[in-house]
Amino acid sequence: MEVRTEGRQAVVTGPPRLNMTAAPQLREVLAQTVAHGSPQIVVDLGGTTFVDSSGLGALVGGLKTARQAGGDLRLAAVSDQVMTVLTLTSLHRVLRPFPTVEDASREW
Repeated sequence: MEVRTEGRQAVVTGPPRLNMTAAPQLREVLAQTVAHGSPQIVVDLGGTTFVDSSGLGALVGGLKTARQAGGDLRLAAVSDQVMTVLTLTSLHRVLRPFPTVEDASREW
């Protein structure tokens, strides 16, 4: 997973499959990103084709960590499969998806 930071904002590139194998690493990357002073996080899911409950848990945990630090976590470039899972779980209301990283980064 790649992390690009610009001040208080960071873009984290999601893994190809956000499952129980990748979720702990994402959770750690998000926590470290906030700890290093970038609580405004965009998770770029453009290359992520699958997400399971572990992956959703990592994203929700990252959102909570970011908000506790005065920031937010937004999703960008969400695939159809990932959007279906977000919609079925109603998490699209909490983990706001945006078409692009640039759209997600606006108006912090």
